[in-house]
Amino acid sequence: MKLREIHIRGFKSVLDESVSLGRVNCFIGANGVGKSNVLEALGVLGAAATGRVDDEAIIRRGVRAGLPRLFKTSFAGTQIPPHITLEARGEPSATFRVSLLNPLDKPKPAWSFKTEFLSSGETQIVSRGVRTDKENLDETRGLSALKVVDLPPGDPASLLLKALQEYVIYTPNTPALRATVPDPQTRVPVGLVGGGLAEGFEALKRGVDEARVDEILGLIDWVSDVGVTDVVGDLLSPSVPRTKNVLKFTDRFMAASRSTLTAADASEGALYVLFAAVLCLSPSSPSIFAIDNLDSALNPRLVTRLVGHLAAWLAATNPDRQLLFTAHNPTVLDGLDLEDDEVRLFAVERNSEGHTTVRRITLTAELQALNKEYPLSRLWAMGNLGAVPNV
Repeated sequence: MKLREIHIRGFKSVLDESVSLGRVNCFIGANGVGKSNVLEALGVLGAAATGRVDDEAIIRRGVRAGLPRLFKTSFAGTQIPPHITLEARGEPSATFRVSLLNPLDKPKPAWSFKTEFLSSGETQIVSRGVRTDKENLDETRGLSALKVVDLPPGDPASLLLKALQEYVIYTPNTPALRATVPDPQTRVPVGLVGGGLAEGFEALKRGVDEARVDEILGLIDWVSDVGVTDVVGDLLSPSVPRTKNVLKFTDRFMAASRSTLTAADASEGALYVLFAAVLCLSPSSPSIFAIDNLDSALNPRLVTRLVGHLAAWLAATNPDRQLLFTAHNPTVLDGLDLEDDEVRLFAVERNSEGHTTVRRITLTAELQALNKEYPLSRLWAMGNLGAVPNV
């Protein structure tokens, strides 16, 4: 199952936008334009697919918790809409759509389902509206998660709902990647912010061939090997807090007696590379997931090379696996093969009224002509692609 389109209406800064997705989906734009809001809208829809939307359900998916008034569009001079509508369409044909309601004055722990719709091809499985609900129906409980239990294996609606339920926004941070702080959510394979990177990389190393591991390590030029250990001995100061397992790097330039160091002392760029690689290649990763700020802590040239591997890594384990990510480093664009329709670039901007807009950037004849003279990174920096701050 591939998620082909999401429709967001009335969510945070997104008034009404549709986004058509491929395998690799990169969202660029100035700070504060709503890139993360697009990822979070899908996270809320993923919670709805499980049958309940509350703080616990959305936090588990990497969505920032907040008051109802912070989730609903609230532009100056306009009325705050009573509900948020979110929709996902999959391939093979399946649709899941919900309208969620929570009052601003007396918010409740769980959002109510105002409407809910689930279809598989031309067959409607759930069609629930305010006027058709039974009186004893719990409005905070979605019906779709219950209905799919009766569907045959492989039904498109079931596959779509399962993919949405698994969706997670990963946001790596350096302390967690270094294993000096615990991960707030122990989601497989690496934790929500990277606290399980050691375990995730160890499992990946056992499950892929040596050539794939060499490909990953080839992005970290000072490393000859990476392992995992729970015995640090004299590798780590006893004053440094750590989790049970830690990554162990071998520096190929150092003398053998002093060439080993843990994640606490290693380059943070190496950790972010391993984080992205494990998520793309691990069989236990969600079929659809997002990484907010994929380019964090990475050298511009390294970013280009890493992004160039993403499509192949995603397809290697699961041909339907999809990645959404945000980025600010222009060199991210130089790793995207935009001639591949499954690799998509989106410019996220705010229009004159402050509404978040999402526009796919394709290789038009004009852009191809410019691209012969300048790389996409330079074209973005020069303003030819939009998605730059108005400063």
